[in-house]
Amino acid sequence: MKKKAKILIVDDEAIIRESLRDWLTDADYQVLTAENGPQALGIVGKDKPCIAIVDLVMPGMDGIELLKKVKEVSPSIEVIIITAYASIPTAITAIREGAYDYIEKPFSPEKVELLIKKLVEHQRLVEENISLHQQLEKRYRFENIIAKSAKMQQIIELIKVVAKSNATVLITGESGTGKELVARAVHVQSYRKAKSFVPVSCAALPESLLESELFGHEKGAFTGAYAQRKGKFEFANRGSLFLDEIGEMSANIQVHLLRVLEEKEFTRVGGNESIKVDVRVISATNKDMEKALASGQFREDLYYRLNVVTIELPPLRERKEDTPLLAQHFLKKFAVENQKEISGFSPEVTDFFLKYQWPGNVRELENTIERAVILAQNSYIKIADLLQKNSPLVNSALTGRNLREVEKNHILNILSETGGNYSEAARILAISRATLYNKTKIYDLGVKKTDSS
Repeated sequence: MKKKAKILIVDDEAIIRESLRDWLTDADYQVLTAENGPQALGIVGKDKPCIAIVDLVMPGMDGIELLKKVKEVSPSIEVIIITAYASIPTAITAIREGAYDYIEKPFSPEKVELLIKKLVEHQRLVEENISLHQQLEKRYRFENIIAKSAKMQQIIELIKVVAKSNATVLITGESGTGKELVARAVHVQSYRKAKSFVPVSCAALPESLLESELFGHEKGAFTGAYAQRKGKFEFANRGSLFLDEIGEMSANIQVHLLRVLEEKEFTRVGGNESIKVDVRVISATNKDMEKALASGQFREDLYYRLNVVTIELPPLRERKEDTPLLAQHFLKKFAVENQKEISGFSPEVTDFFLKYQWPGNVRELENTIERAVILAQNSYIKIADLLQKNSPLVNSALTGRNLREVEKNHILNILSETGGNYSEAARILAISRATLYNKTKIYDLGVKKTDSS
């Protein structure tokens, strides 16, 4: 059963206390009341409400003094100030002292309920993100691999076992699934961890340069070879060499690599001396290697040398329970890098993350959150921060299961297309600008306006 949010109302006027109590009780909140500051402090210490609605002007202890004392007793409690129009400057002072917001008299039940709902959701987000942070720190982090899904836990256990051997490892999976992270984890868990982990992308260099990159060259071996140069195999001696995108390797390089794996030695380009090495080779590919073997693009004998143990990484869409943890990790990382105080994600964003298929996998999630952090104008990421103009996610926005979701997402798409121009978006939607603005407030879309009209 869902726990009811506990709200304290503090006002010396009985009619206001009772009206607020009745409204909020009907809205399914647990409501406590106090008629003065000392009585309120006793309730805060005993019953631990999460929100206090406090009148600014009360005999004895006023609202600002009570706000300060409440924060001393319970720093996590959020305080909303009730104020008459003439007292708004004082209410703003209360905001500076730590109040969450203020309500002007006279106020409607709908306005109070909307503010409370927003605040309760904000507190839930804070608690959820604290919990996610604790999970990241304690239980679901392994050598920079963040995971709680059963599939990834099995992979982590496999890494621990394989790392203790000297076997070659082939890591397979779609682009962006974290193959290099897994390769590094294998190295760090092995007895070679004190030596170098040397990564090489087999797709980044043409054949001639890749050969020199891997095996080095002697002075004068080719035009531009002005001095002897060691290759990656020598730098990785007694450590690990990570060959990424192994499926892109040419037939000639495959022959040389096979010799190193079989004989533990190689010759630099343009040289005659055989160089002995002790290197563990970890390779990775996003290609279908069975097809590459069948078509003759990849040598079968080399494949079986590289593939003593296979670690197959699942795409993010098959390990969705890891998405909130990964999202929180990237949020913290990019918030620090961009010097922003962002506490978490709106429920719509969390829902989107779990439903989106992430064709670019963890790398796409990371890039999406980096962009959202840079663009965010609030203390948490809203769906509009993801669906900015030209964002690759715009066309993938949720279509909605009910009329409210359909309308909300359609408004988001149009605002994204117009770059937040409310006047242009209202024209396309065939509604007034005021109606559009009200709908963005109702749906808490947080789209930044770019027009001044």
